[in-house]
Amino acid sequence: MLEDLDIDDSDSPAIGVVPPGVSWDEVRDHIKIAHHHLLMRADDGEYAGAYWTGTDMAIVPDLGQDTDEAIDEFRVFLQEHDET
Repeated sequence: MLEDLDIDDSDSPAIGVVPPGVSWDEVRDHIKIAHHHLLMRADDGEYAGAYWTGTDMAIVPDLGQDTDEAIDEFRVFLQEHDET
């Protein structure tokens, strides 16, 4: 389980921001257990969102390089796809 996540809960759903140095495998393990929505900076510098579909982790790529904008875009995606 990931600890010390920054959580943006200013709107629904709450989104955790993964700190640098965490692998995608660690994110998957965390989401599989906790079912949190997480935002992680990918290797290319862009943020990607990750969430649990019920059977596996889904990734929403290319959310931008700005943390606040990426959170907003990921939240909109989740709301539009009933993943809240």
